[in-house]
Amino acid sequence: MSTPPETSPIPIPDERQVRGSHFVDLSPLRESPAFARLWAGNAIAGIGSQMTIVAIGLHVYELTGSTGAVALVGVLSLVPMILAGLYGGMLADAFDRRKVALIASCAAWGSTIALALLAWTHAETVWSLYALSILNAVAATVIGTSRQAILPRILPPHLLPAASALGGISLGVMVTVGPALAGVLVATVGFQWTYTVDAVLFLAAFTGVLALPRIAPEGEVQRPGLASIRYGLGFLRTAPNIRMSFIVDIIAMTLGQPRVLFPAVGAVVLGGGPVTVGILTAAGAVGSLVSSVLSGSVGRVTRHGRAIRLAIVAYGLSTAGFGLVLLLASEPGVLHGIGSRIEDASVPGIVAASVLLACTGAADNISSIFRNTMLQTAVPDNMRGRLQGIFIVVVTGGPRLGDAYIGIVTAFAALWVPSLVGGLLIAVVVWILIRALPSFEHYDARNPTP
Repeated sequence: MSTPPETSPIPIPDERQVRGSHFVDLSPLRESPAFARLWAGNAIAGIGSQMTIVAIGLHVYELTGSTGAVALVGVLSLVPMILAGLYGGMLADAFDRRKVALIASCAAWGSTIALALLAWTHAETVWSLYALSILNAVAATVIGTSRQAILPRILPPHLLPAASALGGISLGVMVTVGPALAGVLVATVGFQWTYTVDAVLFLAAFTGVLALPRIAPEGEVQRPGLASIRYGLGFLRTAPNIRMSFIVDIIAMTLGQPRVLFPAVGAVVLGGGPVTVGILTAAGAVGSLVSSVLSGSVGRVTRHGRAIRLAIVAYGLSTAGFGLVLLLASEPGVLHGIGSRIEDASVPGIVAASVLLACTGAADNISSIFRNTMLQTAVPDNMRGRLQGIFIVVVTGGPRLGDAYIGIVTAFAALWVPSLVGGLLIAVVVWILIRALPSFEHYDARNPTP
């Protein structure tokens, strides 16, 4: 019978210490130069990465005119990303995590350079875009696994919630600025310059990783191999709270990720083309960014399970609202009043859709802060890489399942159907699941248990 893992309780400051502290806690940046460099480098490189993600979708749509073909960008990456998450987590628990992140960063950079070369030489094909997108996604998965396993080693436990909130800010900057830049650059100077800018911005990632000290896993280190991966999955079977956090996130990401709809929405529903795609993609990031900036109160929350439930239900309802906007925009005259269109774009529809997508971004970020803190404080260091690998698979693989879901549904139904139906399903199913597991509903950060 295995012994319970050591956990890292989070000190909860008293009310006098936190009263009025509504803005994000910057202590991790001040107290850990290593974290500050890693955070800044990841944010800068991430802007370029998000540009490329949007650009590849637009590129595939330009070559094929098919939403299903755009959906395949994510679908084809799913199995390789799952393997990369599991294998990368195993490597992070067996070797120097800095070295693992550095090698994966080289692979990601190489894929971006290859995309730029293909675009400059006009040699791109749909399948070459698919192949390089898969390589980029695999490398990004290993980078994320290693980086998240590094954070608890360069920060004390009580700063991890603030670090998660700062991660939300960097992610918000990435997916706000990156997609918006992609939309503008693709529309003005083309795909070749978009990929080239990403290759330059990615250099910042190397500065953050290279400045880290050597970070080997603590405690008993298992030899890399299938047995190590099985051991990590076995730990998850004995950790109901961590397991539930993964399950509800998979549900939300599978049924509530409308990103592959955006090229078609910009082309035939709301109008505006690539610019609308950039706006809609950035809207969720704006919500994430705002919620992170105003995240000072998260340190006062101790019932993380209940907070996750409320956040994901809000995410589902906001997603359903986005689907409703698409339904109304499909009806002649509903969202196209006199003076409401600029160059064939429905301004009211774009505004309404953007507000609802911003709400989904805020809700998802709040959920992510609590789920990530739960994982980092309730899992021992020598298991953290493998559990982070599974976590990364959930976070990045869930949207790929969502791409498949939307591709299948839109092949037989209107563009508004997957978001409206999926959002309502998220709200109902997640509410029922979490209420059915009392240990998760009443999870207390002062006594973290996996």
